[in-house]
Amino acid sequence: MSAPDPPSVPLQPTLRQLVLYFLRLGALGFGGPIALAGYMQRDLVEQRRWIAKEDYVRGLALAQLAPGPLAAQLAIYLGWVRGRVLGATLVAFAFVLPSFVMVLGLAAAYVELGGLSWMQGVFYGVGAAVIAIIARSVQKLTRLTLAKDPLLWIVFGANLAVTAITASELVWVFVASGALVYVVRVRPWIGGHAPALMPWTWWLTGLHGPAPGGTVWTLFVYFAEAGAFVFGSGLAIVPFLHGGVVDQHHWLTERQFLDAVAVAMITPGPVVITVAFIGFLVAGVAGGTAAALGVFLPSYLFVVIPAPYFHRVADNRAIKAFVDGVSAAAVGAIGGAAIVLGRRAIVDLPTIAIALATLGVLVRWKKLPEPVVILAAGVLGFVLSRGS
Repeated sequence: MSAPDPPSVPLQPTLRQLVLYFLRLGALGFGGPIALAGYMQRDLVEQRRWIAKEDYVRGLALAQLAPGPLAAQLAIYLGWVRGRVLGATLVAFAFVLPSFVMVLGLAAAYVELGGLSWMQGVFYGVGAAVIAIIARSVQKLTRLTLAKDPLLWIVFGANLAVTAITASELVWVFVASGALVYVVRVRPWIGGHAPALMPWTWWLTGLHGPAPGGTVWTLFVYFAEAGAFVFGSGLAIVPFLHGGVVDQHHWLTERQFLDAVAVAMITPGPVVITVAFIGFLVAGVAGGTAAALGVFLPSYLFVVIPAPYFHRVADNRAIKAFVDGVSAAAVGAIGGAAIVLGRRAIVDLPTIAIALATLGVLVRWKKLPEPVVILAAGVLGFVLSRGS
């Protein structure tokens, strides 16, 4: 007789065990949102059996339907499954805290050492590698998000072109994309430098000294808006932020913005933690904290509030159609952002070679961690900048 299948009823971990797991995942989980979601399925559903498969699938669906970083929202939902609001809150902090602390440390080093030639040389290589990684992520996301749906490919192409031409992400185009897919699918009859000594000054000191009054609040509001409109992969926030951070508010230069994206990619945890780096450069620790709280607060609320009722609408065709359209638009915008940033990062033959080599390595060795590739590109960029 064959051995019986393992019981489908999940085990009951303590809230402390669950929080410690997400603290560890936040500290060691490299690879981006899809990889992080895969780790949760492997560890919590298949190996430890702390989460029922049905709860995991439902959490993944909610994370895809709601705006915000996918991996963080999935983690928050799984925390809610095991500990309701308290569990969701503790898991959210545990998952984000390690990468937040790492990014603030890197941002402090960047402010302190950013003017030195070796730092610029490292990012000379890293910037080109980041463009290749974003391009590779777009290719992966098109497979995951668009499949063979011609309508979603049209939405993707339109948003890629709009973002590349305007060098910014337009929210109304995202909403129109979701509405278009909804109309076609559900209503076809319609359309067929050095920190200061005083603690309170250091708390607000970024690249250009102490931030003016009101800057921290502006950062919080801006990044809360970003968190409320970004769907799917953490990289989807890149085009959204580019227009506001670089062009509208002039908080960072193109180079500094690209460096912020690079820092997020070499640290574990959610990619969207790049906002903490940006906030730190603008207004020190207070700015980084405000930016992180702003971008994750909508994600937290979008999970905790609808979680008790989500099963009633999880299979609604209208909601799925709208979100599919917005997700396709987000992938297109990421592709457009890669073009915009690539114009600044890939400037000569060495950076072209680094970008192409990075893309080749990622295609050839699919399981190679991206932070390793980025660090190697940084070393190469440093060597090439010294030799020139």
